[in-house]
Amino acid sequence: MSIPNLALVFNFPQNNSLSMNFCSEMLLHYLQQNPDPYFNTAAIIPEHYYQILTRIPWLGKKFPIRTLDAMFNHFYVYPRAIKKRRDRFDYFHICDHSYANVVHDLPKEKTGVFCHDLDAFRSLLEPDKYPRSWHFNQGQKRVLTGMQKAKIVFYTTQEVRQEIEKYQLLDPQQLVQAPLGIASEFTAIASKPSQVLASVGQQPYLLSISSNQVRKRLDILLQVFAGIHERYPELKLVRVGAEWTPPMQKLIQSLGIGNSIIRLQGLERSELAELYRQATITLVTSESEGFGLPAIEALACGSPVVASDIPVLREVGGNAVTFCPLDRIDEWVTVLENHLQVPSAQPSKSDRLAQAAKYSWTAHAKTISDAYEKLSKL
Repeated sequence: MSIPNLALVFNFPQNNSLSMNFCSEMLLHYLQQNPDPYFNTAAIIPEHYYQILTRIPWLGKKFPIRTLDAMFNHFYVYPRAIKKRRDRFDYFHICDHSYANVVHDLPKEKTGVFCHDLDAFRSLLEPDKYPRSWHFNQGQKRVLTGMQKAKIVFYTTQEVRQEIEKYQLLDPQQLVQAPLGIASEFTAIASKPSQVLASVGQQPYLLSISSNQVRKRLDILLQVFAGIHERYPELKLVRVGAEWTPPMQKLIQSLGIGNSIIRLQGLERSELAELYRQATITLVTSESEGFGLPAIEALACGSPVVASDIPVLREVGGNAVTFCPLDRIDEWVTVLENHLQVPSAQPSKSDRLAQAAKYSWTAHAKTISDAYEKLSKL
């Protein structure tokens, strides 16, 4: 009896959501490492991202050409690339719900989607709070209806499921929980000193791993750091992420903390793990998350974590994380000062490691593989 083929449909390589690309890579790796696989697993990765309008500079003065190019690739190039290869596979797993529009071009009874969060659909679900253009919303409607047609929809946390149920987006029978995992590099066992630590220096530092998305609330991060920096001027802020946006640069300047911030980008996982291990405290200031992977990675490396008090982070961090109300800068500063002065006030290292041990890519991959195996036997 031949082994069925399972396709993992990846994002475009140009997609700026590094965490979702990373999750796809981890899933593929652990499915392929299974010594007794039920499926032959391979990735479908669209090879070409066409920059048609972007190559005409003068158009940018009149039209949002980057957005139009992105929509062309997302809703035309991407589905065509999938359709060309679909005959090679029996089942399809869309690794990122933002690309669920391709479900319309696949056998729906053999296709699943991984829903990391509902951010892609905010403008549809709460149009007054998150207004977007008509063209954007039309595209997102096709993405959402694609996800709704899928046979299986995986989700990360109970908070994501509750939101799905709140808006009645899916039949509960479609839903399967599959928490994310932690890569093997993220461990409390120290590795050889890396060049990245040399660039940070010997000063104690707070660590933030964050994109520039609004929901990451980098404004809160900077204000909290400014508050604690007044009391501990030797303390640095190390942030791993993209270049600061102009508004963030302006805020840094107004707070007078520019000389105490180190920004890093493009690190290997082993380097990131070493940053976690050496961090005085890891900060997570998001106002919303689908899972909160940096918090769990930090715990796995033994780092104390102080995070915003939101349900997702409560769920994944448990008693191993210290929580603060998002908009109470004074409370963040007080908690950080208490942690710096009295390290025993932090959750213990054993508690941090025990919480992180609940999450593994092996378990994540098995959950997804089992779901498709069950589907194949219907």
